[in-house]
Amino acid sequence: MSFYNNIDFESLIGHTTIIYGEIDTKKTFYTANLIRFLLEDKQINPKEISILDFAPHLMMIKGKKIAGKIKDFYKKSKSCNYLNLQGEIIPPRLNAKNREELYRNANHNYKLTLKLLKKFAKKPTSILIINDISIYLHFGDQKFLLKAIKNCETFFGNSYYGNSIKCDFAPEFNLKEKQSIENILKEVENSFKTT
Repeated sequence: MSFYNNIDFESLIGHTTIIYGEIDTKKTFYTANLIRFLLEDKQINPKEISILDFAPHLMMIKGKKIAGKIKDFYKKSKSCNYLNLQGEIIPPRLNAKNREELYRNANHNYKLTLKLLKKFAKKPTSILIINDISIYLHFGDQKFLLKAIKNCETFFGNSYYGNSIKCDFAPEFNLKEKQSIENILKEVENSFKTT
C-alpha cells in the first residue's frame, strides 16, 4: 500500500505503522507531519511522545535529498521526549571505501542507536517515533526493536528500503538490510511504501 500526503493520521493512533521506501520519498517529512498532527491537532502532551532519530544529517547527493533529522522538518518536535544520540550517525555505505569501513560504520551506528532503544525501554512513553529504522537494523536485534514497538500504544517509524544506496563490495550487507526490514514489516499493523 502506498503512502500519500492526504493520509488520515487519526487512523494511525493506537496502532503500529512503518513507512518505507527509496531515498528522497519524503519519509522523514511524513514522520514530522505526524508529530505536528499529534502536538497541534490532537494536543497530546509532548512528553508522551518519544522520538528516536537514527538518521544521519540531511545531505544532497546527485540532486536527491538523503537522510535528515525530524527536527529539520518540524522544529517543535524538540519539545517532545527527543532522545539525543551521544555522537553522530555515519552514512554507512556512503562513507565507506571498502567492506571493512562499511562494517565499522554500521557497528558505530549500532552502538549509538542501541543506547537510545535501551533508554526508551527503561522509561517508555505511550507514543514512539523512530526515524530511519534501517540504521539500527544493520547490526541490531530485531526482537529488541519489536519489544520497544510493542511496548507503546502508538508506534510510527520509517525506513530506507531500496536500491539507490548500495555498495558493490558488500552485497550481503544490502541483502541483510532488506530482509531485516521485511521481517519487521510483517510484525506491524500498517506498512506503507513511499513513492
